[in-house]
Amino acid sequence: MTWSSLNAGVATPEIFLLCATCAILLIDVFLSDAKRHISYVLTLATLVATGCLLVAGYSLQPLLAFNGMFVADPLASLSKLGMVVGVILMLVYGRGYAVARGLFRGELFTLTLCALLGMMVMASAVNFVVLYVGLELLSLSLYALVALQRDSSRSTEAAMKYFILGALASGLLLYGMSMIYGATQSLDVFVISQKIANDEANRLLAVFGIVFIVTGLGFKLGAVPFHMWAPDVYDGAPTLISQLIGSAPKVAAFAFIMRILAQALEGFAFDWRSMLMVLAVLSLVIGNLTAIAQVNIKRMFAYSTISHMGFLLLGIMAATPGGYAAAFFYAMTYMLTAAAGFGIIMLLSREGFEADQIADFRGLNKRSPWFAAMMLIVMFSMAGIPVFVGFFAKLAIIQALVGLGLVWLAVIAVLMSVIGAFYYLRIVKVMYFEDPTDAAPIAAGTDAKLVLSVNCLLLLVLGMMPDRLLTALTTALQFSLHTGL
Repeated sequence: MTWSSLNAGVATPEIFLLCATCAILLIDVFLSDAKRHISYVLTLATLVATGCLLVAGYSLQPLLAFNGMFVADPLASLSKLGMVVGVILMLVYGRGYAVARGLFRGELFTLTLCALLGMMVMASAVNFVVLYVGLELLSLSLYALVALQRDSSRSTEAAMKYFILGALASGLLLYGMSMIYGATQSLDVFVISQKIANDEANRLLAVFGIVFIVTGLGFKLGAVPFHMWAPDVYDGAPTLISQLIGSAPKVAAFAFIMRILAQALEGFAFDWRSMLMVLAVLSLVIGNLTAIAQVNIKRMFAYSTISHMGFLLLGIMAATPGGYAAAFFYAMTYMLTAAAGFGIIMLLSREGFEADQIADFRGLNKRSPWFAAMMLIVMFSMAGIPVFVGFFAKLAIIQALVGLGLVWLAVIAVLMSVIGAFYYLRIVKVMYFEDPTDAAPIAAGTDAKLVLSVNCLLLLVLGMMPDRLLTALTTALQFSLHTGL
């Protein structure tokens, strides 16, 4: 088999990212701590170059590579662009935070790039083995990143919990994939879909496989009742790693679910839709109700993420083009919102102090009206207040449900959004209507302030013109799903 027969050019962004990661790893070995900024700049340059390659290679026509195990289509390309943006935001916001805590090391940069590579493979994989390899590359990188602060017992404990439950989820997912292979005699997404459509699959075995796959996906997403790792990991991990876990991987998870459920197992949609419905409702109810009782803002964000994953699952559960597009829109906009929220926490933190309590935001408007305004935009977007993009993300999901006649499910989603607004608006109340308890000046780099401003204002701009992004994502899904390559 020759190199050209692999059509490797389709995977140029991934190949470049892998080579650049290896180069940064080698270069960093010869750098002193005083010159560690060189690795940081090289990492950002790698991410920007990867994004440019993705834009240059964007095509509405899906292209296969590596014997049909890898595809470059609009779904993959747009998902990868979102992931790259999420990782760039994490590094820019977290630079000062990492320096103050001794985390500004080569391991942070290379493991982050490896995690991104895993996410990108997940988005383009159309073979169950490649999907699993991408997922494990992401997961193993995240386990190590959570434990990066080696002298912190909380980080080590969080990493162990994440690793044990993540390994369990991976095992369940792999077992479910093996059952699908047994039912269809194939690991190829398109072949599996075709066999199911032609009624050539063992239905009983496939349904058992779907149960294990959905369970594994529930663990990876942090959906109830498989959410027990999320609050401890978000709280115990360094905040910049919590930001990484809560942003870009959610876009990768959406693409992963699309490949498995919407493409490979589309013929069994009736079976997995009911499972996703249960996970979605439980996540909405328990995530929102539990978040109300939190005093630690990182744990509040963890339960908030659980509830947002409930909304994401509702869109996928609709199993319609409109539902998928709404879920894609939700994943992309939530990534931007979560990145900004964690970014503000990091920019308010300083050496020896973690701004991870809700009380730490008291009187923020008096200390820094600019930071308070940015956090207000984030909270309003997460709460689904009109004009901000979070409102239109939730509205798109609810419209997809109503279009299917699932009005009762839409009512539950609306009620849970109202409940969720309580703990988001509580942050606003603390910032604007309480006196500050901390008079220390807020020190944040100009680059981080500038990027945060763009990030937060984008939540407002996208809210004013959501149709452009939603149309682009809808078109991407139309050209990516059901291609029958």
